[in-house]
Parts: sequence; C-alpha cells; structure tokens
Amino acid sequence: MCAWPLAGRVGALERSFEALVARAAEFEQLRSLIVSVDGEDVVSRVFAGPSLDTPVNVKSVSKTIVSALTGCAIERGEIASVAATLGDVAPGLIPNGADPQVARITVENLLSMQAGLERTSGPNYGQWIASGNWVADALGRDFVAAPGGRMLYSTGSTHVLGAVLSEATGLSLLDQARQRLGAPLGIEIPPWTRDPQGRFMGGNQMALSPRGMVRFGALYRQGGAIGDTRVFGQDWVADSWTTRTRSPWSGLGYGLGWFLGVERGAQFALARGYGGQVICVAPDLGLVVAITSNPDQPARSQGYFGDLMGLLRDTMGLVARG
Repeated sequence: MCAWPLAGRVGALERSFEALVARAAEFEQLRSLIVSVDGEDVVSRVFAGPSLDTPVNVKSVSKTIVSALTGCAIERGEIASVAATLGDVAPGLIPNGADPQVARITVENLLSMQAGLERTSGPNYGQWIASGNWVADALGRDFVAAPGGRMLYSTGSTHVLGAVLSEATGLSLLDQARQRLGAPLGIEIPPWTRDPQGRFMGGNQMALSPRGMVRFGALYRQGGAIGDTRVFGQDWVADSWTTRTRSPWSGLGYGLGWFLGVERGAQFALARGYGGQVICVAPDLGLVVAITSNPDQPARSQGYFGDLMGLLRDTMGLVARG
C-alpha cells in the first residue's frame, strides 16, 4: 500500500482506472460499476439502466444476503450455530414421507450448497417454482449426494434456509432484511417474490441499489460492523469465507454463500447473481466492487462472467499497485 494520504491515493487510482472503465463500457450487458477503495469511490459509473441509488434485481446475490441474515440470527442466539439441523430448528418444515436424512441436513449444508438433494436450479427451476409448496418440494427431492458432499448449487436450499430463519426469528425474511441489514446500512430493501405459502423467496429476486451493494460488501470488509454498530461477529465473516467446496463451473471455492478465490496473494469473496450481478470484497486491498448487468441474459464462466472476472482481477491488480 502507498503511504500518501487517502485523497491522493484515490485521485491516482481514478486516473489509473480510466482504461479499465473504457474497456468495461464495451460490455453490452453491463449496467453499472462502482469501485470503492478504503470507503471512497474510485469509479462510479452507470452505463445503462437506472441510477446508482435505484434498487435493481440482484438475482442470486440474494443467497449471500440470506447468509448474512443467518449470521445475524446466530449472533442473537436464535440459531445455535451452523451445525444446527433441520430436525433441531424447524422440524415442521420437513414434509411427510421425506427421506430421514433430511432432518440431519445442517444450516451449514444449506449455506454451502452441500445439502445433497437434487437441485432446484438450472433445468429444474421452472418445475420447482410451479410447485404448490417450494419448501416441501425442495426437501422432498431425492438425495443425489451425501449431505456435506459435493456442491449442488440450488436456490431451493437457500429458500429452505430462509424459511428456517423465519421459523427461528418469528420475522419474515423481508422484515429481517430491513431491520437487521437495511436499517444499520442505510439501504432500501423493497419487497420481492413470495412462494405459495407467502414466504419471501430465499436465494433469488431480491433488489438492492448498486450503492447498497457496496455498503453490504463494506459490512464484510469491516468485519461485520458499520461504525459503532455490530451487525454480526468477525467470526461469522471468517467462517463465511472459509472454503467448504468448489464450483464445478468456475473453479472458485465456495464458503457460506460466497464464492472465494485469491488474486495477487489477497483473498477475495464474490456474491454472484444470474446475468452478471456481483459484489466483490477484497479486504486486504480495502476493496469493494459492485457490478450490475442485464438480469435477463446469462453470464457464463466461459462468457460474460469470465469477462467480468478479468475486469475484477485487473481491478485488484491496479489497487494492489496503489
């Protein structure tokens, strides 16, 4: 890191980012980009779509938000730990006739995408949301791996976890998000999709503004606190960023709702949503990046998301050089 004052460092970084921003502007799907270093914006650009203060659909970044709410519930003692099982915390959610193993699925398994149940994402997504009970459908599926085994990316797992959080806290997922994240972070969280039972969807369709995404990332960069307000403990951040498994598509590690990697010796964590919605946090660099994109077009690891990863790696390189 450079020794010059913050204002001087930010000014120098703004100049060094000019070429990178010009490259980003060529990405047809890109809508906005914010690069924040040590709490100061180095880049804040809208390329298409609404303003940086307008909430937009962040798709599966929602999974990382549900993870944060799990940390809040554990901080309050509403859930004992990530080792708590469905049978411990929400036995009433387990449908009749479910495999006995379902009761032994842990909060950690749901967060790390290691529940072992057949996925509800990908080609199974439409059938799942057309069902009459999303929680029962997700938990009534066959086991295709042992709990705690290989990564099976599934929105159903996070939706089940959202239902668990509502059972444990007595609050809807919307109320939890507004009270426990929105209020301390000073961000707007509008209502989003509900399931047939009226539960707010866990794992998809939440909305944050790009500036709200940066504030959420800053919460983790700062170890779970905003100013004098502690939202969850530093241990939750460390646990969330401990690799449990690995994505078979991107090759990135996966912790508790975060994709994980290392660039230039610095760990980074990604919240990632369909279409190219991204929050990137690299605490050793003081870096938070928020990216929003067209939510209706795919962003594959070998396509647009690969382009975004190149942009993020170059961003980390610029910041590391100071």
